Amino acid sequence: MYNAVWLLVLGLATFLGIDILLLYTINKGIEAERITPEKLSNGDLNPIKITLKNHYNFSILIKIIDEIPFQFQVRDFKILKKINAATQKEINYELRPTERGEYLFGALNIYVSSPLKLISRRFIFDKNQMVPTYPSYIQLRKYDLIAFSNNLFQYGIKKIRRIGHTMEFEQIKEYVQGDDLRTINWKATAKKNALMVNQFQDEKSQSVYMAIDKGRVMQMPFDGLALLDYAINSALVLSNVILKKQDKAGLFSFSKKVENRVFAERRGSQMQKILETLYNIKTDFFESDYSRLYADIKKNINQRSLIILYTNFETMDGLNRQLPYLKGIAKSHLLVVVFFSNTELNSIINKKTNTLQEVYDKVIAEKFMFEKRLIVNELKKYGIHSVLTQPENLTLDAINKYLEIKSRGIL
Repeated sequence: MYNAVWLLVLGLATFLGIDILLLYTINKGIEAERITPEKLSNGDLNPIKITLKNHYNFSILIKIIDEIPFQFQVRDFKILKKINAATQKEINYELRPTERGEYLFGALNIYVSSPLKLISRRFIFDKNQMVPTYPSYIQLRKYDLIAFSNNLFQYGIKKIRRIGHTMEFEQIKEYVQGDDLRTINWKATAKKNALMVNQFQDEKSQSVYMAIDKGRVMQMPFDGLALLDYAINSALVLSNVILKKQDKAGLFSFSKKVENRVFAERRGSQMQKILETLYNIKTDFFESDYSRLYADIKKNINQRSLIILYTNFETMDGLNRQLPYLKGIAKSHLLVVVFFSNTELNSIINKKTNTLQEVYDKVIAEKFMFEKRLIVNELKKYGIHSVLTQPENLTLDAINKYLEIKSRGIL
């Protein structure tokens, strides 16, 4: 057996030498590049592409270990692929960030093995690549033309029946069946000797402000994102719809004080200004000061405006503490309070109870859900509009409410 073992060792050393020659005789055996978006979209799946080009004249086995940003907390990232001789290949994977800020990619490590699979040669590419993560611009593109689409139902947008009409005159046109008889223009009818009617359009250049609560009530997580990030993503998309409807969009955030203010305007650069402001909103865990919010709105917003307030109330006691300030804002402006239903309570409510403790949990969960509906009714008593929504439906419900207000002409 002694000679046989030596022959085996020599054979292994020979094949090892051949494998080393195969992998190391070519200085640049493989090229690789990581292609990322210019910026990542928060809360969405973002495509990351790796391009590989094999310069060897034989098929290779590769193992890709990409040093993705620490925010994702992925420690077992690995992709195994085979690339034929002198060919190019693209590999795609997706990342879903859950917070805004700078994401630093480390090295792109490519381990190459020949068909012998005895050793691997490492190639390193694309060290320290920084990509910023912005509020969800993917949703922004999705709903870009939503204000003008004839197929809004495909996106979940309700078709809202117009109750009456606004008083911004657009044109005089011939009467067709179905036109409101109250809009007949008798002078134009007499001149044309045909029924003519006045046509009106939605009023334009109305100011719409989105007030984002960044206090501790908005730090509750849902599907990896804080409620604050859902509100920021919704505010970005809604701002785009507002500007498309020829209104003026503005925003500000508040907690202990009012910050990140963008005055309502309708400019070509307004969306970029809003995007940068939303990107820079920093969170805190203070209790939000609604008295400061009321005083700031009274001082800085003189024209009657639509104010969409993104916040969260869990109990009636929490609402009652802030209700005097909300009523004060609603006296001068049209106020819409957007808050969230606790979807995690649904699993407790719908779960079949088997023990006394589970019965107690179910009753308490139903009490909290009932209080949310009481909050809606309490706000309605004082002429304050509200949107009670689940976090994943926030953007659609906010757009629905804005379009409803525009359609009814109540601003």
